[in-house]
Amino acid sequence: MTRQLLEGSEAIARAMVNAGCRFFAGYPMTPFTEVLEHMGKLLPDAGGVCINAESELEAVGMTWGAAATGTRAATGSVGQGLALMQESLSELCQARLPVVVLNMARGQGDYYQSTRGGGHGDYRHIVLAPSDVNEAANLVQLAFHLADTWRNPALVLGDYYLAHVFESVDTDRVDFGPVPDKDWKLTGATGGTGHARIVSTVANDRLDVPDRLNYGQLLAKMDDRIERMRTGIEPMMESFRTDDAEVVLVAYGTPARYLRQVVRNLREDGVRIGLVRPITLWPFPSDQMAAVLERAGTALVYELNAGQMVDDVRLAVAGRADVHFIGRSSFDEAGFGIAPDLDVELLTIRVRSALDAVAKEVVS
Repeated sequence: MTRQLLEGSEAIARAMVNAGCRFFAGYPMTPFTEVLEHMGKLLPDAGGVCINAESELEAVGMTWGAAATGTRAATGSVGQGLALMQESLSELCQARLPVVVLNMARGQGDYYQSTRGGGHGDYRHIVLAPSDVNEAANLVQLAFHLADTWRNPALVLGDYYLAHVFESVDTDRVDFGPVPDKDWKLTGATGGTGHARIVSTVANDRLDVPDRLNYGQLLAKMDDRIERMRTGIEPMMESFRTDDAEVVLVAYGTPARYLRQVVRNLREDGVRIGLVRPITLWPFPSDQMAAVLERAGTALVYELNAGQMVDDVRLAVAGRADVHFIGRSSFDEAGFGIAPDLDVELLTIRVRSALDAVAKEVVS
């Protein structure tokens, strides 16, 4: 294990290169820009290629081409830039191409975009949400493993803090085990009758398969792929001080770090409160979360948005626990994702007020 004091952006870049990423393309937008810059420094020495594309549209197209050759490839942006990539991201899923996508988001307003998407057809991205730099260095490598295993894009959802905080971090390669052979990849040596391969949203891998599916059948098979991923990928969730909790906070990403300290503070005052943090946003850890929240009876969901993940929390508990949203959008003047709300004292006051409101509802 080799630990270094690194900025989050550099740690993520080093972890991607150590995981075998050899192609990266993106267009600079804060706070994604620094990841692109570090990939530009690191990839040439590793025998890879990093391209500062003309726009997000070119970046995702270049990444598509690199991934089709079997190369571990990645792209990224902030939510505004990923909005331009949505058609290609949905078609990457339908073409079954393993790609890692970074969203170094400005706040948490991209939860729907990440977990639902804005492209066409039936598709889902695998979505991982780290809360600190060490976890990001691990999860971005897991993203490549999951993408290769399931032949599907995997998205890592970060933010301004994850990109710019310095932490002591280990970015060494993590061995998650074997992945399937990429016998579908395009090498330039598979042309000709009986040997041709194709990577496409409208056809199978081989042109010579006698019972090759028609386009309608191929679209119908997307349902099977989504369900196989939903049941085959193990959801991950952190539970903190939930064993005897009567109220549980729910948050993901950076805000969860602040709320963990809020829980510690309130515990010192005798409040039986805990925290759960979903790490996989898709598949969402519905069963694990429901078990915790049903036992507690009350959930307070905090997000830096108008309320998005709260829908998945409500779906998870299906009315078997009371779910209250206590978050809101919070931005600095630039709107780059610095949240004045992320202050332990302010959040403690917010949670206490919510607890008082819940207590009044119970009494009435």
